Amino acid sequence: MHTRRWFLLATGMAGSGTLAGKFFSGKLGLQEFKRTAYALGSAVSMQIFADSPGRAEQALDAAFDELELVEQVMSIYRPDSQISQLNRTGSLEHVHPYLKQVLEMSLALSHTSSGAFDVTVQPLWETFSNANRAGKIPSAEEIDQARGKVSWRKLMISGDRVSMEETGMAVTLNGIAQGFAADRALAALRSHDIRHALVDTGELGAEGRKPSNKPWKVGIQHPRKKGAFVDLAQLDGRCLATSGDYAKPFSKDGVHNHIFDPATGVSPNTFASVSVVASSGMEADGLSTAVFVLGPQRGFDLIRAWKDAEAMAVLKDGSVLATDGFPGSTPTIRTLNLDQQI
Repeated sequence: MHTRRWFLLATGMAGSGTLAGKFFSGKLGLQEFKRTAYALGSAVSMQIFADSPGRAEQALDAAFDELELVEQVMSIYRPDSQISQLNRTGSLEHVHPYLKQVLEMSLALSHTSSGAFDVTVQPLWETFSNANRAGKIPSAEEIDQARGKVSWRKLMISGDRVSMEETGMAVTLNGIAQGFAADRALAALRSHDIRHALVDTGELGAEGRKPSNKPWKVGIQHPRKKGAFVDLAQLDGRCLATSGDYAKPFSKDGVHNHIFDPATGVSPNTFASVSVVASSGMEADGLSTAVFVLGPQRGFDLIRAWKDAEAMAVLKDGSVLATDGFPGSTPTIRTLNLDQQI
């Protein structure tokens, strides 16, 4: 079922919410179509190439319906979502297959990263958010109390039931749901015979290539210069996710932000941002958070051990690190001062 919400939030579109561009590929007979909206806490856009407006309309409707479903199931800001029900009651029966899939990947990543990635950090978010509204940073005692409710090992999945073993625990999927949403949108587009697409749900996913046969190329946000890029990355059938200390700061200097180290209860202090390319948006999204928490040595070891994953990280001192296979415009540069021209 199509939701009115998408069309009300869409920008720069007429009637149906689809905008036909001027680009045509004579060889393939494809036309460019775009749609934008707001969902999952950020602006969402899709750019596809299709052989007719009708096919493009159906494909984009299906893709945006998938985003709506992901949000209905996983948004902590919707009181009727399954994740909100889980957080209220501590258990959930008949869990949606999408939620189960994301939670299973989350627990696997928690295990592989030795707990650096942990979806049960919501009590820390709530503690810092409440303090932020009062214009302060939580005390060490408040942080310790919240940290005591964080443990991925106490999040249990059994069949179609999910439960948390300790009172006061809560789950947030902000570190993985946007990537999963990109995966679902791309799957919907593929089911409607769209073979060339770029999806931005806050994390980026690519299908095929541009009709010119060039890979999709996307900019990686500069963590200290709004509207500027650190580098350009080629997405040749893979997905890109970035975690940065600038996204939701709890202090003016960014020292305290929305990315928490479950072991300490505070934000890691090494990276300004981490970008990961992986086979799926869900993997890229979760891995970018895990690497941010683990730091350069352990984080990059995790990436090198993960199939088809590459990473680029900007340290707080302005230097840039990247794995050898990261598909950036400057693949030979491993240390770069951000004041230099890229």
